[in-house]
Amino acid sequence: MKVFIAELIGTLTLVLFGCGAAVLAGGDVGQLGIAFAFGLSIVAMAYGIGPISGCHINPAVSFGAFVAGRLSLKEMGLYWVAQFIGAVIAAGILYLIASGRPGYDIAINGLGQNGFGPGYLGEYGLMAAFIFEVVATFIFLVVILGSTSKGAPAGFAGISIGMTLVMIHIVGIQVTGVSVNPARSFGPALFVGGQALSQLWLFFVAPLIGAGLAGFLATLNLTVKED
Repeated sequence: MKVFIAELIGTLTLVLFGCGAAVLAGGDVGQLGIAFAFGLSIVAMAYGIGPISGCHINPAVSFGAFVAGRLSLKEMGLYWVAQFIGAVIAAGILYLIASGRPGYDIAINGLGQNGFGPGYLGEYGLMAAFIFEVVATFIFLVVILGSTSKGAPAGFAGISIGMTLVMIHIVGIQVTGVSVNPARSFGPALFVGGQALSQLWLFFVAPLIGAGLAGFLATLNLTVKED
C-alpha cells in the first residue's frame, strides 16, 4: 500500500506540474520553463517518495526495471495501476483549474497532451515521433538504471534523472510534447479525446521499446556498474 500511494502521488505530481506548466503558464515560461517543470518534479519526488518506491512514476521505468531484473511482474503491475490512476487524477485536477480561466476550451487549449503530425506543435511526422520517443526513453532509462545501481554515487540519482528529463524536453517538446512515459500521455489524452486518444498507441509502444532495450543492456552489465 505504501508503494501504491507513493507512485500515485508521484505520478500525479509529475503530470499536474509538468503539464500544468504548459497549460497554465506556457506563454510565460516558454519551452525551457516547461522542461524544467517536468525535470524538477522528478527531482522533488525522487527525494520525497524515492525511499518508499524508488520513484518510478512512469510505466516505462517500471518496465525497464522489470527487464533488468529489479522488479517482479506482480510488482510491475502494482506500479502500473498506481501510475495510471495518478496520471488520470492529475489530468482531472488540471482540467478543473484550467477551466477557471475565462475563454479556456479543452478542445483548443488542451491539457498538455502528446501528439505528432499536422496541427501539433512542430508538426513532425509519425516516424520522427516514434524514433524520438524510443531513443529518448532509452537514454532516460540508461541514466535511471545507472544512477540507481550499486556502483553509482549515493544521493545524486534524483538530480541526474531530473536533469536528463529536462534535457529531453528541451530537445523534444516540439516533436511530440515529450512522453517517455505512457501514464503521462494517458491522463491528458483521456480528457482531451480525439486525436490525442487515437495517437496514444505510439506513446505506449515507443517508450516501452526504449525502456526494454535499456533494461536488456543492463542485464548484460553493459550500462551499469553493480559492484
